[in-house]
Amino acid sequence: MQRLTRNPFPLATEVPLSRLSRLIFLVFGLIVLVPVPRASAQVRIKDIADVEGVRENQLVGYGLVVGLNGTGDKLDNAVFTRQSLIGMLERLGVNTRDQEDKLKTKNVAAVMVTADLPAFARGGSRIDVAVSALGDATNLTGGTLLVTPLLAADGEVYAVAQGALSTGAIAAKGAAQSVTRGVPTAGRIANGATVEREIAFRLDKSAGLRLGLRNPDLTTARRIAAAVNQTLGGSVARAIDPRTVALDLNGRDPIDALARLEDVRVEPDTAAVVVIDEASGTVVMGANVRVSTVAIAQGNLTIRVTETPEVSQPGPLSNGKTAVVPRTNIQVDDQHDRKLGIVRGSVTLRDLVASLNALGVGPRDLISILQAIKAAGALQADLQVR
Repeated sequence: MQRLTRNPFPLATEVPLSRLSRLIFLVFGLIVLVPVPRASAQVRIKDIADVEGVRENQLVGYGLVVGLNGTGDKLDNAVFTRQSLIGMLERLGVNTRDQEDKLKTKNVAAVMVTADLPAFARGGSRIDVAVSALGDATNLTGGTLLVTPLLAADGEVYAVAQGALSTGAIAAKGAAQSVTRGVPTAGRIANGATVEREIAFRLDKSAGLRLGLRNPDLTTARRIAAAVNQTLGGSVARAIDPRTVALDLNGRDPIDALARLEDVRVEPDTAAVVVIDEASGTVVMGANVRVSTVAIAQGNLTIRVTETPEVSQPGPLSNGKTAVVPRTNIQVDDQHDRKLGIVRGSVTLRDLVASLNALGVGPRDLISILQAIKAAGALQADLQVR
């Protein structure tokens, strides 16, 4: 006779574990379920907003890279490289104007140098620079950038770059084949520029500051303002538009106030957006995407045309000629076994993905399905096709 035993945990099979409940403790064979608030995706203010005025500035310059192994510009084609080389030699006391036609070096390349000047960069600090070929140079590996002034939009020199550059690329060429990995005509110089001029900005003297959201949203801006007022007390912050939260510090130290606000956590709100990249077949959907009740049937029509030509060879005693006889095989696959599926209204992102996966929909097919759902007015989201 089979022995019957009483289940000491009857509630474990009768009450499902919902999102609002967690198994807390077990006492005398009883399961106690205690409601727990839903965990929110809270982030720090410093990760979603910037202080207006604290920003980077772009620098650009024109220079020469020397020391290349015969992979530089051809001076007959790159006139600017020739003129730059002559001008550089003249500044160094070498006159080559009379011998301009005899300059045949292949170890020099004209390049554009770019860099980002970070906020609060002080004189003497070092920044990284990017170097890109401007002429017909094929490889910058092993080259050295000569002194290059870097200018900002106002035309002033803010940094000077120089040093050996690294491309991280591999290029090999033979008589009948060549291999290239990476981009050998672009490289970087770590800490390759020295800051010569500072941008005047005193954060500690700013009484009125503004926080700029990286992703503009009115709900997020209001939540940030509420969190700032709760942390600093009073009506310090207010949202003036979806991107900006104005701070009135009322005599408080700006540095101390911003340091306290950096780690304050808020829950950002996101719009319902579906981003489609047709080139790569990538589909990204936000958590707030909703779909009204809609029926979906998906199937592909595939036509395969195979050519297998045959050669007709006549016998030795016949007067026929050798001819190529075409043989064509055509197959049509319409995948008629696909079924019609129904996606219920107001489904979440998880339910939508599960429903489409049940239909056997791939990323490429998902793009056309989402576009059709949007055209039918059932996709309650902004569809962005790139």
